[in-house]
Amino acid sequence: MSMLPVAEAQDRLLSRAKPIQVSETVSLPETDGRVLASDVAARLTQPPFDASAMDGYALRGDDAPEPGAELRLIGTSSAGHGFEGVVSKGETVRIFTGAPVPSGADSVLLQEDADQIEGGVRTTFPVRPGQHVRPRGQDFLEGETVLKAGTALDFSRLTVAAGMNHATLEVFRKPVVALLATGDELLPPGSSPAPAQIIASSTFGIAALVRKAGAEVLDLGIVPDDKAAISAAVERARRADVDVIVTLGGASVGDHDLVQATLVALGMKLDFWRIAMRPGKPLMVGSLDETHVIGLPGNPVSSLVCGLLFLEPLVRKLASLPPVRREAMAEAAVALRANDQRQDYVRARLSRSPSDGWSAVPFGKQDSSMMKIFAEADCLIVRPPHAPELQAGDPCSVMLLRPDLLG
Repeated sequence: MSMLPVAEAQDRLLSRAKPIQVSETVSLPETDGRVLASDVAARLTQPPFDASAMDGYALRGDDAPEPGAELRLIGTSSAGHGFEGVVSKGETVRIFTGAPVPSGADSVLLQEDADQIEGGVRTTFPVRPGQHVRPRGQDFLEGETVLKAGTALDFSRLTVAAGMNHATLEVFRKPVVALLATGDELLPPGSSPAPAQIIASSTFGIAALVRKAGAEVLDLGIVPDDKAAISAAVERARRADVDVIVTLGGASVGDHDLVQATLVALGMKLDFWRIAMRPGKPLMVGSLDETHVIGLPGNPVSSLVCGLLFLEPLVRKLASLPPVRREAMAEAAVALRANDQRQDYVRARLSRSPSDGWSAVPFGKQDSSMMKIFAEADCLIVRPPHAPELQAGDPCSVMLLRPDLLG
């Protein structure tokens, strides 16, 4: 099977992915990052009354069109404790921000624009009717649709949902992604490896990536290079009705790479395998009935790069979330040689360039097993197939590992 270009592989994977349409009702604090399955209308009017926007004095605007008006103080209106009487001609009520404007009043005089006199205040600033008053319903009206289905919820949208008196919201179900690490050599963190054994690490990075993309994780643990053990783990994922099965390692065709053959024997339809990219060539994509299957390479860096390019956009599409914008432009800090037929993802740091842009400084070593360098990197310099040599200072495309890095 020939190697597939990265863009074509992404298109093939995402073209068969459909956003999950099953919804559930979730308590408001648990909806952050979720997507609304139905419109959300206000259950009350906000503000529910004409409210003061400032601390000051509620009065009739016609009583103080010019400075020097003297008004008799007849009471107080504070948040949660409104004044029950009526403001008549020549009267005023002490009022605080958010408090109901009393009946009869239509304006608020700032407290700093009033001098205290016996039994009341004298205005030092002209008043216009309606000033510093938030009219009833200025924010939203009862029954008004404020949030539409398909909206991704965040801090500002959760605030307005709470303000509309919603304790729960109907959102789309999160995708569920099963993770299965394979290999006789793998042990969980905290173990004491014997000779020829290593600590399994990729699962934790991929799980974090999946959760941040909007999914839940079913960790199937580590299984040995054994077809029966791999089959049992996959069947557990199928019984859990997961949306995606992700395997880590063993998807190639070596003597000990049993994942692909085992999945095919279980009914997987192999879509493609081997991508024209570096690192990450031995990526496998297929399907088990309606379940997406992605076989990530065993090397940690290869696994994480493929996770960013393929798994993250798949999960976000299933979750009805927009893609993460990771693409940016920088300047090459050093010359980069011409590329071959595989798309390169070169680990690099970002620093300010002399032109006040961003300069991408590649690491000297790019081995796909080196986790430390990947953890220190800010971005991946993207070198398309057959890209010509780049000189220092030339523009280059980068893929941000932390999208908020550039602000």
